[in-house]
Order: sequence, then C-alpha cells, then structure tokens
Amino acid sequence: MVGAAIIRQLEKQGIERIITRTHTELDLCEQVAVRQFMQEQKPDFVVLAAAKVGGIYANNEYPAEFIYQNMMIEANVIHEAYRAGVQNLLFLGSSCIYPKFTHQPMAESELLTGSLEPTNEPYAVAKIAGIKLCESYNRQYGTDFRSVMPTNLYGPGDNYQGMNSHVVPAMIKRFHEAKENNLSSVEVWGTGKVMREFLHVDDMAAASVFIMQLDKEIYQANTEPMLSHINVGTGEDVTIAELAGLVKEVVGFKGELVFDAEKPEGTPRKLLNVDRINNMGWKASIDLRTGLENAYQCYLENIVND
Repeated sequence: MVGAAIIRQLEKQGIERIITRTHTELDLCEQVAVRQFMQEQKPDFVVLAAAKVGGIYANNEYPAEFIYQNMMIEANVIHEAYRAGVQNLLFLGSSCIYPKFTHQPMAESELLTGSLEPTNEPYAVAKIAGIKLCESYNRQYGTDFRSVMPTNLYGPGDNYQGMNSHVVPAMIKRFHEAKENNLSSVEVWGTGKVMREFLHVDDMAAASVFIMQLDKEIYQANTEPMLSHINVGTGEDVTIAELAGLVKEVVGFKGELVFDAEKPEGTPRKLLNVDRINNMGWKASIDLRTGLENAYQCYLENIVND
C-alpha cells in the first residue's frame, strides 16, 4: 500500500527510474540476496517501505514473525545500502513505537520513555531498531538516513484479508458484506472509546517525498542527532465508535453497531504531535470522510476486478 503510493507520488514529480522488487523477486530477509541487489543496482536513494504488518489480532498471534522479519529487513536493507555507497535513505516506521501511556499528542521526544503496548511490542521494538540503525549509521558513517513515523494508514492497496487487516479495511469489508447480506448488525471490537488518528496513504506518500527532498540543513535543524525521526499524521483523532459510524455511512449500511468490550483494543489513545513536519512546511490535506470514500471506492473496484 505505502510503496505503491510513494511510487505514484514520485512518478507525478517526473522521477523516471524507480527500481522495485516484489517479495517473490527479492526476499529482504536474505542478506546475500539484498547485498547482490544493492551492489548491482547502485541506487541513488533507498525508500524502505517493506514490512511485516497487521492489525491487533495478527500482532498478537504472530509476534515472532513480526519481530524477526522486520528486524532482518531493516538490518539487511540499511546495512547493504550503506555498503553499496548509498548516502540517502528513508525508513518508514510506525506510531506504535511510542509508550502505551504517554503524553498526548505524542512528540518525537516520547520515544523510549515508557513501556510499550504489549499487543504489538515485538513490532514496535523492530521499528525502534530501524530508527536507531539510521541514527547510528549517520553518526558513524556520515550518511543521511531519515525516518518517518506515520500514524494509522488506510487507502488504495490496503489489506482486506480477514483477521490480519487493520481497523479501517476490516470495517469497510465487514460493513460492506453486512449490507450485501442484509444483516441487522455488525460487531466492533472493544468499547469504541479508544481514540485513533488516521492518515490517507496518499498523504503519507506526499509527506515521505517531502522529507526525502528536504535540504539536509533544514532537516537537521528540525531534528536532533539522537531523535532524527519525524512524525507524520493529521494531528486529529476520533474514537473507534466515531470511525465505525463514518464507515457505516460511507458504505451505506443501515443496521446497528454492537461493541464487544471483551475484545482487545490496545492503547487508549494514539495521537501524534505533528508540529515538526508542519513547521517544515507540510500538512495533511485529505480529510477522514473523503479518504474513507476513496478507500471504499477502491475496495469496490477490486471486488469487480477479482
């Protein structure tokens, strides 16, 4: 989802030679394969958008896969990019790097100030390692490796595969199927009271390219050597109940919402402080309702194509 959006954004700007590989073509967990790829291609800039990702269920069920695969991907790509002479790299992280209970909205300085949310701790630890890899290579080798931490993403190319999907695609699919089958209600995990921030993937891609193209002096003036990552979000959040209501309206489902308080729902609130990136000149432009309408349309198009 993210990689495809970044490619669309780069193509809009006239970037002609964009090198990509599918997982089938290149397993990023295999160091020798990554080394050969980097040495052969000699890219000018590397964008590391690949990751093992999933929602709260997947994070709970496959913790070993989440920590192992993400740490291997990061270590291999970042190290082999450096070995191939790459000076510029963008690493995409996640807002789950921040402690479960911390100041809201969460500023970059909150990193490593408390305990992580247990349901996604392995994934979060891997993403923190990616940030620190970038910072460490910059300190020791003088590279310009940057990190962006997006909030919860949704949009074209999202994963709608049942229990492994994130909350927005899971709701879109569930409400659509309920509408098609004339169901009277849809179950939503949790109390509906926890709060989340959502960013359309096209906004994330625009922010990523914006950070990639910033002059080094401007970037460094807005970061710190040991806190070089940048939050990317809208600066606004909603309750899960409000999100469910919006998705229900966009999809056109007429039934009731049933909240299951026995199901896990994660951190009480996750809202990013986006002052740094806003001060550098970038702000999100796609509001949540418009973004959900776009995501649902893409979902319907994929159903037809399938």
